[in-house]
Amino acid sequence: MVKRQEIGNAKERLNALRTPMTTMLPMASAQNYRWVILLIATLAQAAACFFVQGIGAISVYIQADMGLSAFQIGALVSAAQLVPLVGLLVAGELLDRFSERLVVGVGTLTVGIALSAAVLAESYWAMLLFLVIVGAGYSTAQPGGSKSVAAWFDKSQRGFAMGIRQAGLPLGGALAAIILPTVAITWGWRASFLVGGLIAIFGALVFMLFYRAPGSVLPVARASEGGVKKVVLSRLAMIREPAMKQIMASGISLISVQYGILIFTVLYLHSRLQMEVLQAATLLFVAQGAGVAGRILLAAWSDRCRSRYFPVMVCMVAVIVGLLVLVWLPLHSTLMLGCLMAWLGFFGFGWYGPWVAYVAESAPADKTGFVLGLAMAINQLAIVSIPPLLGWLLDISGSFMLGWSLLIAMTLLGLLMTIQRQGENNESHRV
Repeated sequence: MVKRQEIGNAKERLNALRTPMTTMLPMASAQNYRWVILLIATLAQAAACFFVQGIGAISVYIQADMGLSAFQIGALVSAAQLVPLVGLLVAGELLDRFSERLVVGVGTLTVGIALSAAVLAESYWAMLLFLVIVGAGYSTAQPGGSKSVAAWFDKSQRGFAMGIRQAGLPLGGALAAIILPTVAITWGWRASFLVGGLIAIFGALVFMLFYRAPGSVLPVARASEGGVKKVVLSRLAMIREPAMKQIMASGISLISVQYGILIFTVLYLHSRLQMEVLQAATLLFVAQGAGVAGRILLAAWSDRCRSRYFPVMVCMVAVIVGLLVLVWLPLHSTLMLGCLMAWLGFFGFGWYGPWVAYVAESAPADKTGFVLGLAMAINQLAIVSIPPLLGWLLDISGSFMLGWSLLIAMTLLGLLMTIQRQGENNESHRV
């Protein structure tokens, strides 16, 4: 009898050691700690994407120094986004099995080390290789931080929290649009890689030091799924889900617009309007800053909408209008250009806040990480292909008109597909 009691006490002590730190805190402290989680998840996101989102701001210097075409500049961005085509799926699965601290921390450290090492690259191809490694680490940042926030916040505040966290991406890009050109002018564009690497390493260390799993969330039991082939097929079958179809339609079109603005705005303003590079980079900073506000405010709005997806549709309409103004109206006033860039940034970057909250809520409880990874991996198809395609259209035509028109057409098509999907859903509810 005594032995059984001793064994029971030993089990209780062992379970106490396995209990997350937050369960041992008072309820009020645990509630407050979620804001710490939100802060470090946002910081890790901003640090991981700082250079990838800001490379467009120094593309003029890289292009001039290495004698690159517009297609090659677009390919530099695609190199960092190539591995996430598969890496996001792997990262999503890892997040459903292991701690976010480990997966996100190691991934962001990889980004920092690879960028720091890229300073040594002597050729265009060596630079591409280092950016591919950056992409491998970057794969963990997006779904990892999103899952962390989704676990700590309930539905009533999840959109707002997700919007703040997703604001890390344009926040990192906005800071990069100011910092990287300054570094490039002062010490050369290669030094920009080192700065980006050190910032990523700092973000990784902060996340690994302070992240804790929420004590109120118990592990979801995972049913036996058979062999690897069966698991892969069952995961990919999620693409056929009705919610995933509108997620894909909006995600692909809007992420294409986002990266088109990100990579080619400075080149467009510099070559067409004869604007100084720093002035053009400042307007890109305005767009990125508006994107930070957009991700927070649009996601907070989605918490109060009957449909969390409605703000995403509003963003698609607003982006079409903004691109039409950019293409067809002669804008020579810096103030008017600043207003237009703020509009495109608010909606063209801000859409991601409510979109990713919708994705997280559409996922089964035991597959949240994978569904986030799957949706983001589908977006990667556009991220990898659109920048080189826009660069190629610029090379063959000598004009930005074809590229901007393509983005307008893609967004319009995505909007029509989404409206059709919403109509089908309404009909099914009536029946």
